[in-house]
Amino acid sequence: MASPVNNIVSAAWLNQQLSNTLSAASLVVLDASAFMPDVPRDPQQEFIDVRIPTAHFFDFNHQIAAPNTDLPHMLPSAELFTQEVAKLGVNNDSHVVIYDSQGMFSAPRGWWMFKAMGHDNVSVLDGGLPAWLAAGYATQTGVPMTNAIGDFSAKYRPNWVIDADTLCQRLDDTRIQIIDARPTVRFLATVKEPRVGLRSGHMPNAKSLPFGELLTDGHFVPVEQLKQKFDALSAAEQQLIFSCGSGVTACILALAAQLSGRDKVTVYDGSWAEWGANEKYPVVK
Repeated sequence: MASPVNNIVSAAWLNQQLSNTLSAASLVVLDASAFMPDVPRDPQQEFIDVRIPTAHFFDFNHQIAAPNTDLPHMLPSAELFTQEVAKLGVNNDSHVVIYDSQGMFSAPRGWWMFKAMGHDNVSVLDGGLPAWLAAGYATQTGVPMTNAIGDFSAKYRPNWVIDADTLCQRLDDTRIQIIDARPTVRFLATVKEPRVGLRSGHMPNAKSLPFGELLTDGHFVPVEQLKQKFDALSAAEQQLIFSCGSGVTACILALAAQLSGRDKVTVYDGSWAEWGANEKYPVVK
Protein backbone atom coordinates (compact mmCIF):
# COMPACT_ATOMS: atom_id res chain seq x y z
CA MET A 1 0.00 0.00 0.00
CA ALA A 2 1.06 3.61 -0.49
CA SER A 3 2.44 5.46 2.50
CA PRO A 4 0.18 7.89 4.37
CA VAL A 5 2.01 10.86 2.85
CA ASN A 6 1.34 9.71 -0.72
CA ASN A 7 -1.31 12.32 -1.50
CA ILE A 8 -1.58 11.37 -5.18
CA VAL A 9 -1.87 7.90 -6.72
CA SER A 10 -2.07 6.86 -10.36
CA ALA A 11 -4.80 4.90 -12.11
CA ALA A 12 -2.29 2.11 -12.76
CA TRP A 13 -1.42 1.91 -9.05
CA LEU A 14 -5.08 1.86 -8.00
CA ASN A 15 -5.93 -0.84 -10.54
CA GLN A 16 -3.06 -2.97 -9.24
CA GLN A 17 -4.20 -2.55 -5.63
CA LEU A 18 -7.80 -3.44 -6.45
CA SER A 19 -6.55 -6.59 -8.21
CA ASN A 20 -4.63 -7.65 -5.09
CA THR A 21 -6.93 -9.24 -2.52
CA LEU A 22 -4.76 -8.27 0.44
CA SER A 23 -4.32 -4.64 -0.66
CA ALA A 24 -7.97 -4.25 -1.66
CA ALA A 25 -9.14 -5.31 1.79
CA SER A 26 -7.84 -2.12 3.38
CA LEU A 27 -8.62 0.16 0.44
CA VAL A 28 -11.75 2.35 0.28
CA VAL A 29 -12.49 4.12 -3.01
CA LEU A 30 -14.79 7.14 -2.92
CA ASP A 31 -16.29 9.19 -5.75
CA ALA A 32 -16.46 12.82 -4.60
CA SER A 33 -17.74 14.25 -7.88
CA ALA A 34 -19.53 17.58 -7.67
CA PHE A 35 -20.33 20.35 -10.13
CA MET A 36 -20.76 24.08 -10.08
CA PRO A 37 -24.38 25.16 -9.42
CA ASP A 38 -24.90 26.21 -13.05
CA VAL A 39 -23.75 22.85 -14.49
CA PRO A 40 -26.80 20.66 -15.29
CA ARG A 41 -25.23 17.34 -14.30
CA ASP A 42 -26.19 14.88 -11.56
CA PRO A 43 -23.05 13.43 -9.95
CA GLN A 44 -24.90 10.67 -8.11
CA GLN A 45 -26.65 9.47 -11.27
CA GLU A 46 -23.36 9.53 -13.14
CA PHE A 47 -21.85 7.48 -10.31
CA ILE A 48 -24.59 4.86 -10.76
CA ASP A 49 -24.02 4.89 -14.53
CA VAL A 50 -20.26 4.28 -14.33
CA ARG A 51 -17.76 4.11 -11.47
CA ILE A 52 -14.50 2.57 -10.40
CA PRO A 53 -15.07 -0.92 -8.90
CA THR A 54 -15.88 -1.01 -5.15
CA ALA A 55 -16.40 2.79 -5.07
CA HIS A 56 -19.00 4.50 -2.92
CA PHE A 57 -20.35 8.02 -3.36
CA PHE A 58 -18.96 10.69 -1.05
CA ASP A 59 -21.69 13.35 -1.00
CA PHE A 60 -20.08 16.42 0.55
CA ASN A 61 -22.76 18.69 -0.88
CA HIS A 62 -25.60 17.27 1.20
CA GLN A 63 -24.98 14.16 3.25
CA ILE A 64 -21.50 14.87 4.63
CA ALA A 65 -21.98 18.59 5.25
CA ALA A 66 -22.97 20.84 8.12
CA PRO A 67 -26.77 21.12 8.43
CA ASN A 68 -28.66 24.32 9.22
CA THR A 69 -26.49 26.75 7.29
CA ASP A 70 -27.13 28.86 4.21
CA LEU A 71 -23.55 28.30 3.04
CA PRO A 72 -22.87 25.44 0.61
CA HIS A 73 -21.17 22.19 1.71
CA MET A 74 -19.64 23.45 4.95
CA LEU A 75 -17.43 21.01 6.87
CA PRO A 76 -19.62 19.03 9.29
CA SER A 77 -18.89 18.28 12.92
CA ALA A 78 -16.51 15.45 13.74
CA GLU A 79 -19.51 13.49 15.03
CA LEU A 80 -21.47 13.78 11.78
CA PHE A 81 -18.38 13.09 9.68
CA THR A 82 -17.65 9.97 11.75
CA GLN A 83 -21.20 8.71 11.38
CA GLU A 84 -21.46 9.23 7.62
CA VAL A 85 -17.96 8.06 6.72
CA ALA A 86 -18.30 4.89 8.78
CA LYS A 87 -21.39 4.08 6.68
CA LEU A 88 -19.11 4.06 3.64
CA GLY A 89 -17.07 1.26 5.17
CA VAL A 90 -14.12 3.42 6.19
CA ASN A 91 -11.99 2.15 9.08
CA ASN A 92 -9.32 3.99 11.03
CA ASP A 93 -6.67 1.97 9.18
CA SER A 94 -8.25 2.33 5.71
CA HIS A 95 -6.35 3.84 2.82
CA VAL A 96 -8.96 6.12 1.27
CA VAL A 97 -8.59 6.96 -2.42
CA ILE A 98 -10.83 9.74 -3.72
CA TYR A 99 -11.59 10.58 -7.33
CA ASP A 100 -13.97 12.74 -9.35
CA SER A 101 -15.44 12.62 -12.84
CA GLN A 102 -13.69 15.76 -14.09
CA GLY A 103 -10.15 14.60 -13.45
CA MET A 104 -9.10 16.99 -10.70
CA PHE A 105 -11.85 19.24 -9.45
CA SER A 106 -13.84 18.17 -6.39
CA ALA A 107 -11.82 15.15 -5.19
CA PRO A 108 -9.32 17.40 -3.36
CA ARG A 109 -12.23 18.70 -1.28
CA GLY A 110 -12.79 15.17 -0.01
CA TRP A 111 -9.05 14.78 0.60
CA TRP A 112 -8.99 17.98 2.65
CA MET A 113 -12.05 16.92 4.68
CA PHE A 114 -10.35 13.68 5.68
CA LYS A 115 -7.16 15.55 6.58
CA ALA A 116 -9.15 18.03 8.69
CA MET A 117 -10.79 15.08 10.42
CA GLY A 118 -7.49 13.49 11.38
CA HIS A 119 -7.13 10.81 8.69
CA ASP A 120 -3.75 11.06 6.95
CA ASN A 121 -3.98 7.88 4.88
CA VAL A 122 -5.95 9.53 2.08
CA SER A 123 -4.99 10.00 -1.55
CA VAL A 124 -6.47 11.59 -4.66
CA LEU A 125 -6.57 9.69 -7.95
CA ASP A 126 -4.45 11.60 -10.45
CA GLY A 127 -6.61 12.31 -13.49
CA GLY A 128 -9.71 10.91 -11.81
CA LEU A 129 -12.31 8.86 -13.62
CA PRO A 130 -11.23 10.14 -17.09
CA ALA A 131 -7.74 8.69 -16.53
CA TRP A 132 -9.25 5.41 -15.32
CA LEU A 133 -11.49 5.14 -18.38
CA ALA A 134 -8.70 6.16 -20.76
CA ALA A 135 -6.57 3.30 -19.41
CA GLY A 136 -9.38 0.84 -20.19
CA TYR A 137 -9.74 -0.46 -16.65
CA ALA A 138 -12.91 -2.22 -15.45
CA THR A 139 -15.94 -0.27 -14.26
CA GLN A 140 -19.16 -1.00 -12.40
CA THR A 141 -22.72 0.23 -12.85
CA GLY A 142 -25.87 0.25 -10.77
CA VAL A 143 -26.42 0.98 -7.09
CA PRO A 144 -23.45 -0.38 -5.09
CA MET A 145 -23.82 -2.94 -2.36
CA THR A 146 -23.93 -1.52 1.15
CA ASN A 147 -20.78 -1.90 3.18
CA ALA A 148 -20.33 -3.14 6.68
CA ILE A 149 -20.14 -0.14 9.03
CA GLY A 150 -16.52 0.89 9.50
CA ASP A 151 -14.86 1.81 12.77
CA PHE A 152 -13.71 5.23 11.56
CA SER A 153 -13.54 7.91 14.25
CA ALA A 154 -12.80 11.52 13.30
CA LYS A 155 -10.28 13.59 15.25
CA TYR A 156 -10.83 17.21 14.22
CA ARG A 157 -7.69 19.22 13.41
CA PRO A 158 -8.45 22.94 13.67
CA ASN A 159 -5.21 23.94 11.92
CA TRP A 160 -6.64 22.72 8.61
CA VAL A 161 -9.66 25.07 8.79
CA ILE A 162 -10.24 28.76 9.44
CA ASP A 163 -13.47 30.71 9.88
CA ALA A 164 -14.28 34.19 8.60
CA ASP A 165 -13.97 36.09 11.88
CA THR A 166 -10.60 34.56 12.70
CA LEU A 167 -9.34 35.23 9.18
CA CYS A 168 -10.58 38.82 9.32
CA GLN A 169 -8.45 39.40 12.42
CA ARG A 170 -5.37 38.06 10.65
CA LEU A 171 -5.55 39.96 7.34
CA ASP A 172 -2.43 41.99 8.20
CA ASP A 173 -0.51 39.09 9.76
CA THR A 174 2.72 38.65 7.78
CA ARG A 175 3.03 35.06 9.02
CA ILE A 176 0.19 34.07 6.70
CA GLN A 177 -0.54 34.43 3.01
CA ILE A 178 -4.09 34.26 1.69
CA ILE A 179 -4.25 32.77 -1.80
CA ASP A 180 -7.45 32.93 -3.87
CA ALA A 181 -8.21 30.10 -6.31
CA ARG A 182 -10.93 31.92 -8.28
CA PRO A 183 -10.33 33.08 -11.86
CA THR A 184 -8.37 36.34 -12.13
CA VAL A 185 -11.36 38.27 -13.51
CA ARG A 186 -13.32 37.51 -10.35
CA PHE A 187 -10.38 38.33 -8.09
CA LEU A 188 -9.98 41.69 -9.84
CA ALA A 189 -13.77 42.33 -9.88
CA THR A 190 -13.86 42.81 -13.65
CA VAL A 191 -16.83 40.42 -13.78
CA LYS A 192 -19.72 39.85 -11.38
CA GLU A 193 -19.72 36.90 -9.02
CA PRO A 194 -21.80 33.97 -10.33
CA ARG A 195 -23.65 33.68 -7.02
CA VAL A 196 -26.37 36.30 -6.66
CA GLY A 197 -25.90 38.88 -3.92
CA LEU A 198 -22.14 38.63 -3.54
CA ARG A 199 -19.82 41.60 -3.77
CA SER A 200 -16.99 41.43 -6.29
CA GLY A 201 -13.31 41.68 -5.46
CA HIS A 202 -10.93 40.01 -3.02
CA MET A 203 -9.70 40.11 0.57
CA PRO A 204 -7.07 42.65 1.61
CA ASN A 205 -3.53 41.30 1.10
CA ALA A 206 -4.79 38.21 -0.75
CA LYS A 207 -2.96 37.02 -3.85
CA SER A 208 -4.41 35.34 -6.91
CA LEU A 209 -3.59 31.82 -8.08
CA PRO A 210 -6.41 30.49 -10.31
CA PHE A 211 -6.67 26.74 -9.76
CA GLY A 212 -6.58 26.06 -13.50
CA GLU A 213 -2.96 27.22 -13.61
CA LEU A 214 -1.96 24.17 -11.58
CA LEU A 215 -3.64 21.62 -13.85
CA THR A 216 -3.32 20.19 -17.32
CA ASP A 217 -5.91 17.70 -18.63
CA GLY A 218 -7.09 16.76 -15.15
CA HIS A 219 -3.59 16.20 -13.78
CA PHE A 220 -1.35 18.47 -11.72
CA VAL A 221 1.53 20.10 -13.54
CA PRO A 222 4.98 18.78 -12.46
CA VAL A 223 5.90 19.33 -8.81
CA GLU A 224 8.71 21.74 -9.68
CA GLN A 225 6.19 23.99 -11.45
CA LEU A 226 3.86 23.81 -8.46
CA LYS A 227 6.74 24.81 -6.21
CA GLN A 228 7.55 27.78 -8.43
CA LYS A 229 3.93 28.95 -8.27
CA PHE A 230 3.85 28.97 -4.47
CA ASP A 231 7.36 30.37 -4.09
CA ALA A 232 6.36 33.31 -6.30
CA LEU A 233 3.50 34.20 -3.96
CA SER A 234 4.72 33.33 -0.49
CA ALA A 235 7.69 32.63 1.74
CA ALA A 236 8.46 29.02 2.62
CA GLU A 237 7.69 29.50 6.32
CA GLN A 238 4.31 31.23 5.84
CA GLN A 239 1.03 29.53 6.63
CA LEU A 240 -0.98 29.39 3.42
CA ILE A 241 -4.71 30.07 3.70
CA PHE A 242 -6.70 29.14 0.61
CA SER A 243 -10.03 30.60 -0.46
CA CYS A 244 -12.21 30.29 -3.57
CA GLY A 245 -15.90 30.61 -4.43
CA SER A 246 -17.32 28.11 -1.96
CA GLY A 247 -14.45 26.05 -0.59
CA VAL A 248 -14.01 23.44 -3.34
CA THR A 249 -11.25 24.68 -5.64
CA ALA A 250 -9.36 26.12 -2.66
CA CYS A 251 -8.71 22.47 -1.79
CA ILE A 252 -7.01 21.95 -5.17
CA LEU A 253 -4.52 24.61 -4.09
CA ALA A 254 -4.15 23.03 -0.65
CA LEU A 255 -3.33 19.66 -2.19
CA ALA A 256 -0.96 21.23 -4.70
CA ALA A 257 0.81 23.10 -1.89
CA GLN A 258 1.33 19.84 -0.01
CA LEU A 259 2.66 18.19 -3.15
CA SER A 260 5.14 21.05 -3.50
CA GLY A 261 6.43 20.55 0.03
CA ARG A 262 4.40 23.12 1.97
CA ASP A 263 2.98 21.72 5.19
CA LYS A 264 1.22 24.74 6.69
CA VAL A 265 -1.99 24.64 4.66
CA THR A 266 -5.42 25.83 5.76
CA VAL A 267 -8.71 26.27 3.88
CA TYR A 268 -11.18 29.06 4.54
CA ASP A 269 -14.29 26.92 4.36
CA GLY A 270 -16.88 29.66 3.85
CA SER A 271 -14.79 31.26 1.10
CA TRP A 272 -16.34 33.97 -1.10
CA ALA A 273 -19.87 32.61 -0.64
CA GLU A 274 -19.57 33.85 2.95
CA TRP A 275 -17.07 36.72 2.70
CA GLY A 276 -18.65 38.36 -0.32
CA ALA A 277 -22.12 38.27 1.23
CA ASN A 278 -21.30 39.96 4.55
CA GLU A 279 -20.60 43.69 4.61
CA LYS A 280 -18.59 43.43 7.83
CA TYR A 281 -15.73 41.76 5.94
CA PRO A 282 -13.53 44.13 3.90
CA VAL A 283 -13.26 43.80 0.13
CA VAL A 284 -10.66 45.20 -2.27
CA LYS A 285 -11.51 45.85 -5.92
